[in-house]
Amino acid sequence: MPSPQPLSEPTGRQGIRIAAPSAGVLQTERQAACDILQTLGLAPYVQAVPDGPCAVHFEPTPALLALAPQRDTTVLCAALGLDTEARADDLAREILLAMLLGPVAFPFPSAAEMHSAVRIRQHIVQAARKTALAFDTEQAERPAGYWRYDEARGFTIEPGVSLIDALQKATQPDASGKLYSFSCYRATEYVTLLGIALELRDAHPALYASLQRQWETRAVMSGQFHDVFLREYGSMDAPLPSRYYVPGDRLWFRNPDAHSSNVEGYEGSWVFYLGSGLFNNFWKRDQPYTLTAKCVEIFHWRNGARRDAQGRLVLDEAIVEARVARTLADPAAVQAILARMLRRRDPQGVYAEGGCIDATRECAQWILPGTAQIVLPDGAAP
Repeated sequence: MPSPQPLSEPTGRQGIRIAAPSAGVLQTERQAACDILQTLGLAPYVQAVPDGPCAVHFEPTPALLALAPQRDTTVLCAALGLDTEARADDLAREILLAMLLGPVAFPFPSAAEMHSAVRIRQHIVQAARKTALAFDTEQAERPAGYWRYDEARGFTIEPGVSLIDALQKATQPDASGKLYSFSCYRATEYVTLLGIALELRDAHPALYASLQRQWETRAVMSGQFHDVFLREYGSMDAPLPSRYYVPGDRLWFRNPDAHSSNVEGYEGSWVFYLGSGLFNNFWKRDQPYTLTAKCVEIFHWRNGARRDAQGRLVLDEAIVEARVARTLADPAAVQAILARMLRRRDPQGVYAEGGCIDATRECAQWILPGTAQIVLPDGAAP
């Protein structure tokens, strides 16, 4: 199989970028990355672009760009006949192809770090497919014997309990036999943490041990979780294409309706991109969303907003489901809604002409010894 095709001139900071401390090290890392891509049969879709003496970009060839017009990665599996549920290597292929199509470069210090990033994404997708929650905006519960709650520390794991086991029990009814109630935002943290922990256990055991100690001490949540574990790519000034997603991305669909967004739990929707054009559904895991279905559902939240007997603003899901079914049976209605909802979202606090699509996506930080970017706030350094 031919090596990725080298080009003499850089074509922009996109795709996958590997930088090394010297030209000699770069040559080794470049070959290692080529070997990973070739083993998966991706060489026809990759071209290597020099970026100075100590960095290289792996970028999409015209053949790959033709498969994903306007960087639409939701069509990759259908175009290439990939089955990412039945074949783990197909999921790795889709992840790498989507990263190659990235309009903003995914930076790595080594081929090994790139490979770990792919495996973390695989773990996240596989865990997200298994995750299901009980919807309750006022209650939060975890499996007894695995978790305990303290107002100052949040939900921490019991001493001697495996963090991986505790996360699986809390999110996967197949592991616990029960659905637990907590927010979709917290669920995205748990699934992300599980994906990182599974890779750390094999690739960086010392950091995994620190992660275990951290969750025995205090939960890392919300903004701090984002800062410690995640890297955000894209920006409001340089937004990602509306149909550009990499399997394992964490992302937010905003509710652009000012009224219904005041219903607790319906400000927007935190999900993972599963690949194959699908986004996970925390409430009905066997019914993942297409981009179209997700946009149509969020659009119709405005029609389900009602006042209950106590005067509280709530959402009537039965009304939403009926409206969604009616719209999906009408191609013209679908296109009219997509024309609005596939727009970039308005800035926070603004409800004008924007849609539900965020400008950014989120993925895990580097995790390998010597280059790990994760610095735990309370856990001892590995």
